[in-house]
Amino acid sequence: MARSTTDAATGALTWHEGRLFRHGVPHRVLSGALHYFRVHPDLWRDRIRRLADLGLNTVDTYVAWNFHQPREDEAPRFDGWRDVERFIRTAGEEGLDVVVRPGPYICAEWSGGGLPSWLTGRDVAIRSSDPAFTSAVGRWFGELVPRIAALQTAEGGPVVAVQVENEFGSYGDDHAYLRWNRRALTGHGIRELLFTADGPTELMLDGGTLPGTLTAVTLGSKPEAARRLLATRRPDEPFVVAEFWNGWFDHWGKRHHVREVDSAVGTLRGIVADGGSVSIYMAHGGTNFGLWAGANDHEGRHESVVTSYDSDAPIAEDGTLTPKFFAMREALGTARGPLRSPERMPKLPPARVPLVHRADLLAGLRAVPAPTSTAPRPASFEQLGLDAGMILHTAHPRIPAGEHRLTLTDVRDRALVFADGRWLGVADADSPELTVHGTGDVVRLEVLVESLGRVNYGPGIGRHKGLLGPVLVDRRMVQGWDSMPVALQEWSRTELAAAVTAGAAAGAVAAGPATTRAGFADATFHVETPADTFLALPGSGRGLVWVNGFLLGRHWEIGPQVTLYCPAPLLRAGENTVTVLELERLGGLLELRDRPELGPPEAYVEEFD
Repeated sequence: MARSTTDAATGALTWHEGRLFRHGVPHRVLSGALHYFRVHPDLWRDRIRRLADLGLNTVDTYVAWNFHQPREDEAPRFDGWRDVERFIRTAGEEGLDVVVRPGPYICAEWSGGGLPSWLTGRDVAIRSSDPAFTSAVGRWFGELVPRIAALQTAEGGPVVAVQVENEFGSYGDDHAYLRWNRRALTGHGIRELLFTADGPTELMLDGGTLPGTLTAVTLGSKPEAARRLLATRRPDEPFVVAEFWNGWFDHWGKRHHVREVDSAVGTLRGIVADGGSVSIYMAHGGTNFGLWAGANDHEGRHESVVTSYDSDAPIAEDGTLTPKFFAMREALGTARGPLRSPERMPKLPPARVPLVHRADLLAGLRAVPAPTSTAPRPASFEQLGLDAGMILHTAHPRIPAGEHRLTLTDVRDRALVFADGRWLGVADADSPELTVHGTGDVVRLEVLVESLGRVNYGPGIGRHKGLLGPVLVDRRMVQGWDSMPVALQEWSRTELAAAVTAGAAAGAVAAGPATTRAGFADATFHVETPADTFLALPGSGRGLVWVNGFLLGRHWEIGPQVTLYCPAPLLRAGENTVTVLELERLGGLLELRDRPELGPPEAYVEEFD
């Protein structure tokens, strides 16, 4: 009984004549996707236990390279929230097998698809056999893969399978790169089942599969058609769906995607029929904390993913067991067993807390020291070594008397523009022009450019961020720029406090009622016993939210997401502080709610033609 023609069958999972076996016993992988980087580590065990309650025997997770190594000159971290080994061991302690998907590209609606911007910002052919790419991945795999190998079933751990790359057939056809990826895994000690995962089309399977490596598929519907297609290409292999999209993610400015329970369960039944194996994507989606949410490039338009990654999963963002959970449990034949997890986690009681304005926007940002670059053109995020956040660009053009057209020819992704401290407006790809009034004197022109997430899928991966094209006053180019990075995701509590208290220090805006258009504000509230809550900012426009110094994520009035999930471990008994960086219009209130509001729903099922 061999699992492939090239890999020694030393691991737990093998196949023969279209059937999957675990240590020689017929087996069906019933897995759920759960990403350690989207769940607070204090909640890992709870969420893993909920997967087990769903009736699953396996958990699968991606590994996000940029989460572990955001800077090239710093070694990858594997501690705290990044302790993927502890996550894997915890799953094993809860009786689950583990499938690891190390990429290095993961898609996942995660910034850059997990690829670090310090690599994608170079002139390198990513996801290819380009030595400039494989050498960097090789160093990363040298740090990561031995840690996974030490947790294989062959070593007494729970890891039963490892994925080669990720949906490569929807990107390219460099099979030399795929073979390199597979060799890199085995060379660092992986002896468990290896597999590829691609959409169930001839085009994608041609590009993404390898001889001698199990072919799995990713889909949201029509499993029967996928099963027939694989039977013609890999007749001896078992039917494995590496991602079953039972829900979908959301973009800012769109509606909240949901999938009806009957639709999802019907497809699930079709997958597991006749011994099929599945991973439910997502079983528990979690949250795109901080600025880690990715983006899509749709017909040339940048579409940013929201902070929530609830994904209409059977286990909701806050751990709630949904109707989809119970219906899937029934479909998997595990509904008779007792639940070890409560259906819903405790919540704080609803409350309304005043937001107190503390500092003007630009004064607050300038209060956090950062090395400034001076050059004829504005520096990009990549030139400044900035992965996420903002850049504050300053120039001093002389503008003749009268009204003039100010054009930002290539903004990635959104810019707030000021002239002598006066707000001019917002510029983006759809609205690149503003009006500036000159007097014949020199104007202090300030442009605050914000990244709204790095593209995580398709040829747009690696696209640069910032003011990438000329800034024009009428037809004349503005030259001579100071560019200051604002690394919000890296700010310490001390740096955040410096921004919040900058108003009084700089004399820009005194603390007082939240009536200023933009800036830093905070709200404090008392907690007896920490519990989950959902934060809302009625009246505010767009910005970022910190809880006790932790960057929770982005809020934006265009929706669909209204509330931000705040898990209990981020709170403490006693006083808690929520800090808001409001970029457009500061409201006067913070609401603590006991239920999420993710926006008006829209039914959605992802299908391949």
